Amino acid sequence: MKVVEKKQHAKKTEKPKGAKREILKKAAVNCNLPEYENFYNTFSWQDAQKEISYFFGGKVNAAYNAVDRHLHNGRRNKVALYSVDARGHLEKYTFQEIYEAANRLGNALKSLGVKRGDRVFVFLPRIFELYVSTIAIAKIGAIAGPLFSAFGPDALRDRLHNSEATIVITNTDLKDKIDAIRRDLPDLEHVIVIGPKQDLDGAHASRELGEGELDYAQLIEGQSSELICEQMDPEDPLYLLYTSGTTGKPKGVVHVHGDIIGQHMTSKWVLDLKEDDVYWCTADPGWVTGTVYGIFGPWSNGASVVSYEGRFDAASWYKLIDRLKVTVWYTAPTALRMLMKAGDDVVFEHDLGSLRHVLSVGEPLNPEVVRWGMKVFGLPIHDNWWQTETGMQLIANLPCNPLKPGSMGKPLPGVYAAIVDDQGQELDAGELGRLVVKPGWPAMLRRIWRNKDKFDEYFKIPGWYFSGDNAWKDEEGYFWFVGRADDVINTSGHRVGPFEVESALVEHPAVAEAGVIGKPDKERGEIIKAFIVLANGVTMNDNLLNEIKDHTRKTLAAHAYPREIEVKDSLPKTRSGKIMRRLLKAWELGLPTGDVSSLEDD
Repeated sequence: MKVVEKKQHAKKTEKPKGAKREILKKAAVNCNLPEYENFYNTFSWQDAQKEISYFFGGKVNAAYNAVDRHLHNGRRNKVALYSVDARGHLEKYTFQEIYEAANRLGNALKSLGVKRGDRVFVFLPRIFELYVSTIAIAKIGAIAGPLFSAFGPDALRDRLHNSEATIVITNTDLKDKIDAIRRDLPDLEHVIVIGPKQDLDGAHASRELGEGELDYAQLIEGQSSELICEQMDPEDPLYLLYTSGTTGKPKGVVHVHGDIIGQHMTSKWVLDLKEDDVYWCTADPGWVTGTVYGIFGPWSNGASVVSYEGRFDAASWYKLIDRLKVTVWYTAPTALRMLMKAGDDVVFEHDLGSLRHVLSVGEPLNPEVVRWGMKVFGLPIHDNWWQTETGMQLIANLPCNPLKPGSMGKPLPGVYAAIVDDQGQELDAGELGRLVVKPGWPAMLRRIWRNKDKFDEYFKIPGWYFSGDNAWKDEEGYFWFVGRADDVINTSGHRVGPFEVESALVEHPAVAEAGVIGKPDKERGEIIKAFIVLANGVTMNDNLLNEIKDHTRKTLAAHAYPREIEVKDSLPKTRSGKIMRRLLKAWELGLPTGDVSSLEDD
């Protein structure tokens, strides 16, 4: 690829202190991508097309690649999904069973009038029907909308209203949240409700359903287990997933069926999935990791996937790995730090010898956790970098490369990443700048739903996708994350827009104004801290403090509430009235405040 000419007067910036650059472990053997340098220099995405099943005329369907084709390549009776509920009950489903269940639901959706391009959202915990629904929606050419099961009414309303969703698939435990906002969703025609598996006598539970509500079991009953898969253009939308920004409501990132090439190849290279692997991605499919690397990528490679409905608990997680003999494990740095905090003894109470590859994603992985992994699992933890918008892993500590604790790794084959200045000129090794990627990888976002201006912002530096992250690159080509270039908060691997939290806070009658920042935290990466101005006549006390936190938690999601709240007489604002989060963060962390000439009362 063409290298942008470096700007001669680029300012030198010191590497962040404390960034570890030691090599923890040499390259692995027998990995799917055995040699990096030559492969990187000669690979093109056209080379990968032979691994994807296409229809005549270059048409494709991601769901066909994830499920249908395995009925013809010897994997028909292979376990596709090990589904473990919150009580530890295990059910196994083969690719044949996933295929038939998805076909029945796909036929049922078509009977309701769902057509290509319609938005069908899935608001479910990690149960069998979540995976079936995602495949069924994609198979009929509709657009799948994953929703995190912990979302509150406001978060749901924003996504369902903006997308003009026509159908939501949910269950009896979560339906109340939809009911609370139904009147605000004029485009929502049907709510499909999944009830308990069965009554004690083995019959499906009878439920009173409201107008526009349908029972899932009754809907699919009698539907054919055969369905002709829609042949999609590679640029036809596959899924719509909302991501938070610094201002305004969450933005709907559109990904397409052609993503499957990148999803398949990165699962093969980075996850290093092989035929006999049992693979567990702990991410909820309501987030991009759970959709891409919990469903489409691993299933396209024919891997057996584990889903676990239960909450986080160190002993339960280790027990699950031991019980199912998980071989490849993909989780989040926050989860790993919590496991590390739980102590080493609980690790050794279980047999984790099945593990051969452990990975982490969602936020920077600190070096001590990587070294802890070597101590307790006998394996390093491989970090990698990507975003909702990128649709696939772009930079990774590949098993075929030496691992540097704290590093994001190297760009994957077919990906050109760089560190640039604000004008888009590439910087030398060791210089701090903007992390950018040259457009052209297959899973790149195609648009922002009903918001072209926001889409254009990602390409504001000509010739580059602008990630919004600051980073630097070392002499060996490894990338090192430094921080966000904007105010987006990354808490426990979830991106939270401060505006969303501020909006939820000021909805409480006791709060007149709110400003929100991310505060560094050893366990969660960042926590949300809010600075608020109370309404006239209101006095803060412990009960009110907890009430405000609980209000935000219920309005948005369990991860999106402020763990710290500080009451201020006033908040720093520009002359136009915009709260200066930069100043709030500087004051909180004891950093220089910089230029304050725009303050309204300077």
